[in-house]
Amino acid sequence: MQDVIWFNEIGIGDVARVGGKNASLGEMTRALTNKGIRVPGGFATTAGAYRRFIELNRLEQPMQGILTRLKDGEIALREAGRSIRSLILGGTFSPAMTRSLESAYDRLAAELGVDEPAVAVRSSATAEDLGDASFAGQQETFLNVRGKPALLDACRRCYASLFTDRAISYRELKGFGHLDVSLSVGVQHMVRADLAGSGVMFTLDTETGFPNVVVISAAWGLGETVVQGLVDPDRYVLFKPLLGEGGCSPLIEKSLGAKAKRMILARHPDERTQVVPTAIRQRKANVLNDAEILELGRWGVLIEAHYGRPMDIEWAKDGETGLLYILQARPETVHSSRKPGSFELYRLKSKGPVLLRGTAIGTAIAVGETCVIRSPKDIHKFRDGAVLVTDVTNPDWVPIMKRAAGIVTDHGGSTSHAAIVSRELGVPAVIGTSDATSVLREGQPITLSCAEGEKGTVYDGKLAFTRETIETGDLPETRTALMVNLADPAAAFRWWPLPARGVGLARMEFIISSGIKMHPMAAAHPERLDPKAARQVRRLANGGDPADYFVDTLSMGIARLAALYHPHPAIVRLSDFKTNEYASLIGGHCFETVEENPMLGFRGASRYYSERYCDGFALECRALKRVREEMGFTNVIVMVPFCRTPAEADKVLAAMAGNGLRRGEARLQIYMMCEIPSNVILADAFAARFDGFSIGSNDLTQLILGVDRDAAELASLFDERDEAVKRLIEQAIETAHRSGIKVGICGQAPSDHPEYAPFLVGAGIDSMSLNPDSFVKTLGLVARAEAAIREETPTVDSASPAKEKRLLSVE
Repeated sequence: MQDVIWFNEIGIGDVARVGGKNASLGEMTRALTNKGIRVPGGFATTAGAYRRFIELNRLEQPMQGILTRLKDGEIALREAGRSIRSLILGGTFSPAMTRSLESAYDRLAAELGVDEPAVAVRSSATAEDLGDASFAGQQETFLNVRGKPALLDACRRCYASLFTDRAISYRELKGFGHLDVSLSVGVQHMVRADLAGSGVMFTLDTETGFPNVVVISAAWGLGETVVQGLVDPDRYVLFKPLLGEGGCSPLIEKSLGAKAKRMILARHPDERTQVVPTAIRQRKANVLNDAEILELGRWGVLIEAHYGRPMDIEWAKDGETGLLYILQARPETVHSSRKPGSFELYRLKSKGPVLLRGTAIGTAIAVGETCVIRSPKDIHKFRDGAVLVTDVTNPDWVPIMKRAAGIVTDHGGSTSHAAIVSRELGVPAVIGTSDATSVLREGQPITLSCAEGEKGTVYDGKLAFTRETIETGDLPETRTALMVNLADPAAAFRWWPLPARGVGLARMEFIISSGIKMHPMAAAHPERLDPKAARQVRRLANGGDPADYFVDTLSMGIARLAALYHPHPAIVRLSDFKTNEYASLIGGHCFETVEENPMLGFRGASRYYSERYCDGFALECRALKRVREEMGFTNVIVMVPFCRTPAEADKVLAAMAGNGLRRGEARLQIYMMCEIPSNVILADAFAARFDGFSIGSNDLTQLILGVDRDAAELASLFDERDEAVKRLIEQAIETAHRSGIKVGICGQAPSDHPEYAPFLVGAGIDSMSLNPDSFVKTLGLVARAEAAIREETPTVDSASPAKEKRLLSVE
């Protein structure tokens, strides 16, 4: 018969008594506060108190009657919800319940040392925060509640919110009986996030399910703006396995959101909160500093470990004390419930004009005609199978979201309501496009693609695409280490289910061109830029030091690629632009000359020790040093491209050492691209200077055959399968092994030609780095080739060097 119970008296086993949210708050209060995690103190009303309220006011029979009429189609959802809420709001608490609530409020006031403390009053249903149904946002929360009369009113309104239209719809979607669910009310000390910031934290990547990261969304003010999708928040991503390492700061993404609005406590007595514009200086600033991001990330790891599953967590920072708090934690329900060992791969067959870009939710593609709805009152106009286009969504929109082919919104981030519900429903969405409702017209045919990385794209017209299910659970193991080639950090996590043994080629130049956008020398010497380029560089650097911006962005991009298969190696190739490609970067024209044949010009190793580029190279080294020594990714191996002579190798290694990257120190390995005939002819000399080779079949083929690989007229002559190319590859592998170093291949050949993998296996290659979408197919070819060799040669014949070479282990 207990009406009120304190958080430190309940645990996760008390869902039936106090609902999922309050049971979790109690669990964290009891089990995790001693580990440094702060949870605002408070109490909860019991589910029994709710049932006694319904019984005291004789509400069950009329409520059942309304629900029966709804089921029979006699009344609409809106009318049913409004009628039940009206019944509940007209009810009264028993004298005993009133005394219990007022007494608990007095005790909380005494603990806080305040006469009438502001509290947050949160709904917590007994069918909530379950492993397969989050019920996120289905019931109401009331903030800045002050005084006993306001507390009683907020509790009654929480009871009524059990029958909002969205809550009724969600229970029907998940198969819960409406009258089988009870409601508890949590009353917590109000954290003054209105004076600082708040947000949401997931202990996995919300789009791909990659389990080794913590993803934090942050906005100024109270957290409802993030949950409701009213703002585009900051986004921070941390690599979990290195969070516990002493001194490591594995922050692998730090993206600044627009944060145009913030929710604060209302100044008017009749309102509790209000939404106001965010000051310009706050829009341009991160909500959290690095130390706070790391503290939250460590808390996320502790919470996940305690519950034994990925979690969805709300946090807030108190602007008066500067302290961080956890407001609630619930199980993540989307990726946790999916079948392991398989994933779907969507690909566009062609691309059309780009209409909009935003945050990609999911990894799928959807095609349909738009249905533009700007107001909840027009929800009934939605057409089944259309692409819903709107400003933001809230739980009232769920009934039509589940009927949509896709969703596009003006505002919101990866943890907004639209994002959370889209994931749970399996509907692809592009969130936070800024102006979808004004750009897209009603009935317009579009293609919504979330298959190209973190950024989702809306294309004009209905484009053809493919959908493939890739099964990874029963893939064979191979002696040859199969790795992947990666370029775009934003798209990397989608490949985490592949059983790759590392990243064989991470292309630094792609991070520079797509993420940083400025020439490295422009970052090192902004004073040499013309006025237009100088303005562009200042804008990219957000008014800060361009060199710091370059290093920060590059280091996080590299770290993101290194995180994917950690602790397996991530081989990062130093920038390998040609002069015409460097010139196309912002500020590039101020530092580059025009070359007749850039493919054979000032590229690769020759740049790194040259006075024309050495200051830009220093920034590359600074980023790599940070990734390895500050962020903790010692699995990063640095690779030097297009190194023409052993003497040039010595100059590059000296330049790297001068910038703090000395081979052998801090377990640093340095590889070389084997892509010039001189690299093969003098392989023993190069092997004495490097820890490994990676064969670049594209450039090697070009230089062996004398064919410009970009020349359309000569395309038929460019063939990595040519016997001359294959002989030099075999020679490179044999010399590398004789010299005691590893050798792999990162060129296109094994990805493009099915017969190339068996050839490489026979030649004794240690590893192959493949395009991710060809990984599974090539793995099968490698496994069969290795099996054939084992059948041909059941034991190693020491008198047969060729057979011994083919059976070399890659471990």
